[in-house]
Amino acid sequence: MTQFLRTQWACVPIVAAVLLTACGKGQQAAAPAPTDKPALAPVATVNGTPLSRAVFDVYVKNITQGKPGADLTPDQKNQALDDLIKIQLIGAQGEKDGLETDPDVAARLQIVKMRILADAEAQKFLKDKEPTDAELHAEYDAQVAQMDKTEYHARHILVASKEQAEQLIKKLQSGAKFEDIAKANSTDGSKANGGDLGWFTLARMVKPFGDAVKGLKKGEITTQPVQTQFGWHIIKLEDTRDVTPPPFEQVKSQLSNAVMQKKLQAYVEELKKTATINKTASADQATTGDKKP
Repeated sequence: MTQFLRTQWACVPIVAAVLLTACGKGQQAAAPAPTDKPALAPVATVNGTPLSRAVFDVYVKNITQGKPGADLTPDQKNQALDDLIKIQLIGAQGEKDGLETDPDVAARLQIVKMRILADAEAQKFLKDKEPTDAELHAEYDAQVAQMDKTEYHARHILVASKEQAEQLIKKLQSGAKFEDIAKANSTDGSKANGGDLGWFTLARMVKPFGDAVKGLKKGEITTQPVQTQFGWHIIKLEDTRDVTPPPFEQVKSQLSNAVMQKKLQAYVEELKKTATINKTASADQATTGDKKP
């Protein structure tokens, strides 16, 4: 049940992670909004190029997954600053060597810029879009309506050929124990446990496997091998049980993320409606390389 809840109510990321590249002038973080406070002195100057406090703070948050610089020890701050200086040195040398004109480097720089701007715009759009209680309950009801209402406990034997599976089914029909046959013949990692897959919902299984499980009664074994992309299965249904949805309060934060994600998706769809988009080639045609047509 715990594994199911983690899967069913997994938190959906709202925006892509910001990729920080602080090498060179063209990649420094945007200047902070104007304030009445005096500008802080640079944290360092490298060959005449200042590294601002804003750049250092963003760099620290990036390498510490959001932890502010104030939470670091003096030694950690010095280490972070030394690393940032090294990045600036190497990046500036890359500029001198003309690497910005390299097609691959230029494309990567463009992607970084797009990601940072997209992340900033997404955060700006979502700033005042916190879900209402009604929206959260509506999302909860939708999730509950879509979730599997039954969990299954099954075992299986996985082999490479239909013929082998048919032979093993005959042994099982003659009285051989499923667990013993699984331990001796299955190629799946569950063989050590007699093919035991534990409790699962059908959504977690490939469709042919799930359909076969759903058609079995407690204690039954498939009379014909079941083929999936993994091979040929013999399946035994041990038991079933009803799934109880997690309480609303327990998944409230995940519901909030899901609602925010939908709002962002709707915003993107609106942008697409007013945009002029011309696809000049399919993704596979646009891919460059040494592959022959």
